[in-house]
Amino acid sequence: MVEEPQSAADYLQATREIGFDALLVADRSDTTACPLPRQADSVKTARDVTRSTLSEWGLSELSDDAALVVSELVTNAVRYALCPPARPAANPITLLLLRLTSHVLLAVADPSDEAPVPKEPDFISENGRGLYIVETYSHCWGWDHLNRGGKAVWALFSGTR
Repeated sequence: MVEEPQSAADYLQATREIGFDALLVADRSDTTACPLPRQADSVKTARDVTRSTLSEWGLSELSDDAALVVSELVTNAVRYALCPPARPAANPITLLLLRLTSHVLLAVADPSDEAPVPKEPDFISENGRGLYIVETYSHCWGWDHLNRGGKAVWALFSGTR
């Protein structure tokens, strides 16, 4: 078992040692995983799960920023899960929240192998600002390929606790 990390950098290293594939199926008290259908109303479900989980963990101060970021990540996941060549339903969209002290790692796994690419935000356009929002409202973000296929896009939040 990985020792309990003390900093955000250590926290991210722990996810590398454990791996997102294992975290998505782990039954741990500091983890919430929620499979989501490939449909638009999954965004609301993900926001609700994020808010309630953060409240249970005593980290409600992160709720607004985390709910905004999860909305962007799940919207992208649904969009790419519905685009050909999408992987079969065996690789669902999954929301993962992982807590350690005052840090929360929020990740959304999806069946697409396509890497997320930040774009220069166009504030007039209806889309294209998602990763800009993720970068703005989280401490840091990134993505990892999953062994099962697809990827997990993650964002780290730091609370005051």
